[in-house]
Amino acid sequence: MSAPTIGFIALGCAKATVDAERLLSALRAAGYHFARRAEDADLVIVNTCGFIEEAIEESLEALREALAGARYVIATGCLGARKAWLEAKLPQLTAVFGPEAYDEVLQTVFRLLPPPRIPDCTHLPPRSLRLTPKHYAWLKIAEGCNHDCSFCIIPQLRGPLRSRPLHEVVAEAEALVRSGAKELLVVAQDTAAYGMDLRHRTGFVRGEPMRTDILSLVDALSRLGVWVRLHYVYPYPFVDALVQRMREGKILPYLDIPLQHASHRILRRMKRPAAMSGEAMLERIARWRAMVPSLAIRSTFIVGFPGETDEDFADLLDFIEKAELDRVGVFCYSPVEGAAANAFADPVPKEEAERRAALLMQRQAEISRARLARRIGRVEPVLIDGRIDETTAVGRSPAESPEIDGVIAVEDQGQLKPGDLVQVKITDADEHNLAGVLVEADTCASLPHSTATPTG
Repeated sequence: MSAPTIGFIALGCAKATVDAERLLSALRAAGYHFARRAEDADLVIVNTCGFIEEAIEESLEALREALAGARYVIATGCLGARKAWLEAKLPQLTAVFGPEAYDEVLQTVFRLLPPPRIPDCTHLPPRSLRLTPKHYAWLKIAEGCNHDCSFCIIPQLRGPLRSRPLHEVVAEAEALVRSGAKELLVVAQDTAAYGMDLRHRTGFVRGEPMRTDILSLVDALSRLGVWVRLHYVYPYPFVDALVQRMREGKILPYLDIPLQHASHRILRRMKRPAAMSGEAMLERIARWRAMVPSLAIRSTFIVGFPGETDEDFADLLDFIEKAELDRVGVFCYSPVEGAAANAFADPVPKEEAERRAALLMQRQAEISRARLARRIGRVEPVLIDGRIDETTAVGRSPAESPEIDGVIAVEDQGQLKPGDLVQVKITDADEHNLAGVLVEADTCASLPHSTATPTG
């Protein structure tokens, strides 16, 4: 008798990707086979996203497609947190669970399709099956968020901040490195808040007492000899200490910091700290760049937030031009059921929000082009992700994170493969991507980043 076949649709953010990898690893350990198409599966699991309306529609469409082809369909993830709503929307669903409901999902699968092997559900297997390439991996260090941003419902979907024990995070990082990961991408809803809910209690790593906080975690991860990149860093005052770790070479000089806006008034309406507005934030950015000249800064912004005036948007444009951020993502405000901002007066018309988003991205494209052009002539470490053709590989420097940033096309003779770390001289750039030539034919012996060196 053949093993039952599971279909899996993974949607959403990097944190959701980690959740999906854990479930997939547990299912494979229990002996299940996997199908690429819903119609070829006995059961389909859809790991949903419920953050914004577009993501909700994508999740609903994926669930409908799964229901059209499979006997059993289980919804899990953020949209599953709205259980009653989702069950009313799609009553054909076999079961609905919220995020991190690993045991509940597995037990339901085991009940519907008994596993070929007897699983141990008390100890989930490591993430032996990953959705990323072998040479990089997401490392989720916490779940949930304690902030009360008026545009966001993440605390409703994922709950309050819950940090993983320090030793557990480091042990998983070590396992990922042993399995071939050469870059760890550290994520949480609020990465910099790691350990706050535990009151920064003392943890132990290899018998050494360490404070449970993001700084100690960075110190521990820096010993693994791989690239460590932080994402979703809320701009707390102690981010300066993280930048100091970048200066020391412990983590990549890359700061993914969601600022959301620059207008003092709009930030207050968003329930974001006023310390992130205009000149105060520009001073912090200048200080960080003085500490680490090679620092790459990525951020996201929301335009068209209820009550955003022409003056507020002008403040944001002025900030963008002065800050000269390396990478920027822009979103038009989207009402999300349950968000406090839905009740705010003075909504911005969709057409106007889209106009503002286009204008901001046009300005940012010019800034990004200029900043990338400054890298021409430099020699930078590049981690190879794959190949474009026989004579061109593609990779990233410490300034580029996978999937969301640009890439570097590297001319070679076909010898480079994913996971190789090489030195590349940058020869060309546009507003998104760069190109370069191989400086050293042999891959580098060590992975921690080195400062890019100007040449010629």
